[in-house]
Amino acid sequence: MNLKEQFGDIDIYLFDQLLKGRITPGMRILDAGCGSGRNLVYLLRNGYEVYAVDRSEEAIDAVQKLAMDIAPDWSNERIRVDAVEKMSFDDHYFDFIISSAVLHFAENEAHFQQMVHELWRVLKPGGRMFVRLASSIGIETKVKPLGNERYKLPDGSIRFLVDEERLQKTTEELKGILFEPIKTVNVADQRCMSTWCVRKSM
Repeated sequence: MNLKEQFGDIDIYLFDQLLKGRITPGMRILDAGCGSGRNLVYLLRNGYEVYAVDRSEEAIDAVQKLAMDIAPDWSNERIRVDAVEKMSFDDHYFDFIISSAVLHFAENEAHFQQMVHELWRVLKPGGRMFVRLASSIGIETKVKPLGNERYKLPDGSIRFLVDEERLQKTTEELKGILFEPIKTVNVADQRCMSTWCVRKSM
């Protein structure tokens, strides 16, 4: 089995969390806004207790097929067509939550907060939330405001953008603890992606 088959197209910063032992067997893991499941290949293949939601039925169908092909003990109950801002899981259900390239599709501040608080609701005390999202960090003068905290980026895309102050403030409001410093990758001044990693207090 080659590396691509083993790990899929996993986010390099999520891979870093695996290497650091933050995602371990026995955890209940949610990919919230899973898309086609690019971050789930390794976890599914190695028997982790993985759950996934996405508002797209097409995406859910793709993950369902992926899981049935490679997961040793897959259950259809682990995957749902849900919007991240209104998930059908119980409170405090997950040990680790993945939210990769999802929150920057918020329509406005209220929608962003709704998604964040819903992720926080289903996270167990002591659990960790791994978030990758677009930000203005490093390209503040290159993005064009469109209203409702949405911006046009130099690459032509339109995103809800956060900055470091917003992420720090949201962490404080949640009474969370950063378990990694906020990290931002600037792609040729065309777009920036930040990693926001928060642990829920016990």
